[in-house]
Amino acid sequence: MLKQRIVTALVLLAILLPALFYPSIEPFAALTLLLIVAGGWEWARLNGCGTRVALGVGLGLGAALAGFWLSGGLGLAWRPLWLAVGAVWVLLAVVMLRRGVAGWGAWSPPLRLWLGLFLIACAWLAMVQARLLGLNFLLSLFGLVWMADIAAYFGGKALGRRKLAPGISPGKSWEGVFSGMAGVCLLALAWLWADANGHTAQASVFTHLWRMGPVLALLALVFLVAMSVVGDLIESLVKRSAGVKDSSQLLPGHGGVLDRVDALLPILPLGMMLATL
Repeated sequence: MLKQRIVTALVLLAILLPALFYPSIEPFAALTLLLIVAGGWEWARLNGCGTRVALGVGLGLGAALAGFWLSGGLGLAWRPLWLAVGAVWVLLAVVMLRRGVAGWGAWSPPLRLWLGLFLIACAWLAMVQARLLGLNFLLSLFGLVWMADIAAYFGGKALGRRKLAPGISPGKSWEGVFSGMAGVCLLALAWLWADANGHTAQASVFTHLWRMGPVLALLALVFLVAMSVVGDLIESLVKRSAGVKDSSQLLPGHGGVLDRVDALLPILPLGMMLATL
């Protein structure tokens, strides 16, 4: 299993890294759009769509976003959208996590389907626009999520006693969440130092937050870490409602695309929201 995970990760990196570092945005936008098609297909399956319908949903989502791209939508400012999407994610955190698995199943299937597709599409738009802001900015958003996840895993394993949401994700603990926040704070200090000393070409998300002042920056950082946990928990809740362990088996050893990007779905638009205030 570990070997399979490593091989899959290496293959993905070999494909994604050249597109990520390419000077123009087109290869990265096109490659990530393919991942969005897969994510749309997975989301449709998780919400009761059959094989053909789910495939049509994923392809339709990709076609709609491709048309949006070709019409010049990527180059426009979307500050009101980021504010609206941020509000939706906060509302989902309150409503869905409070109502639990049974509550999600009580929602109208079309509402669940279209809401998820909208949030997936917004995450893609935010990711591409974050790349337009600068490679350092996008990598800092990725780094925030990865550090929160890694530090939470090791902190939870070593210190975890109080369960965070046992009915949704039994492995998560409050100690893990606090460890994730501590890890992200250390990462932020290191990234701020690198930005301030000219080791990066553009401002990271941490520098954007620091410009708001130390207190607001810390509050915003805690908020982002908390919302990364929310993204993970909400996907776990949806999978439990669907009775599956993974969103798909597209990525051997890792599950599906949504399994890999669940924490990024809220963080990308929220990062753009905070950076464009």
